[in-house]
Amino acid sequence: MENYSVLMSVYNGEKPEYLLQSIESIFSQTIPTNDFVLVCDGPLTEELNSLITEFEQKYEEKFNVVRFKNNRGLGPALNDGLRLCKNRLVARMDSDDIAPEYRCEMQLKAFSDEPQLSIVGGAIEEFACCTNNIISKKNMPLNHEDILNYSKKRCPFNHPTVMYDKDVVLANGGYPDILLHEDYALWVKLLQNGVISRNLPDNLCFMRVDSGLYGRRGGLNYLKIAYKFRWHLYRTGFCSFFQAIYTIFALTAVCLVPTSLREFIYKKVLRSE
Repeated sequence: MENYSVLMSVYNGEKPEYLLQSIESIFSQTIPTNDFVLVCDGPLTEELNSLITEFEQKYEEKFNVVRFKNNRGLGPALNDGLRLCKNRLVARMDSDDIAPEYRCEMQLKAFSDEPQLSIVGGAIEEFACCTNNIISKKNMPLNHEDILNYSKKRCPFNHPTVMYDKDVVLANGGYPDILLHEDYALWVKLLQNGVISRNLPDNLCFMRVDSGLYGRRGGLNYLKIAYKFRWHLYRTGFCSFFQAIYTIFALTAVCLVPTSLREFIYKKVLRSE
């Protein structure tokens, strides 16, 4: 199997203990990476910088850190990091999630078995406090046609699980700078241009769920950003007018209910599809 790179972005709001667990889970993969690119998006805390320095010393040839003076957001940070990745295949990883040790091996096998693939994602298990405390699982459509249909209404990949072809992503302009929808906008662009994709049924990421997650996914500001993105999908011809209206109504209902009810909807309805 060919080598792969890992791409992660971190900012000063991350907790050092979360970043530690996340990085260690990547270096514990059954097939280890030879190129871990960490983008520091703006100034970091002393604790984060100290931790990163330790990894630089421990994995001198594999751990490559890129630092930027200003926080510019996820899309621009990932684009800059992606250009520096040494390998064609790149595994995305968030700075507070944990990858099962088999994750990258399974994705590399998928690319080896189906050379036409450019994106391979998978399911996530959301946890609180520790990975033994799983509170929900988010499955995704598996084959390309189902992924394409699903993408008309919801994001078709769990971003922290994705491994993709760097050359294909860069050839299509990389991550669009669209607030809160950088990854979704990228998938849409790739699917529109005929890129072939797949999701594995397996859990490829333990995603940390904090107490404020469901609060951040509601409110008028969040809804305004979501509206704008949905109309973007309609204007570019990716979805029909009916699909845009349907998802806007659904988003409105979820965003404007009390946080406790929104949490229930995510855990019991949206995560069980």
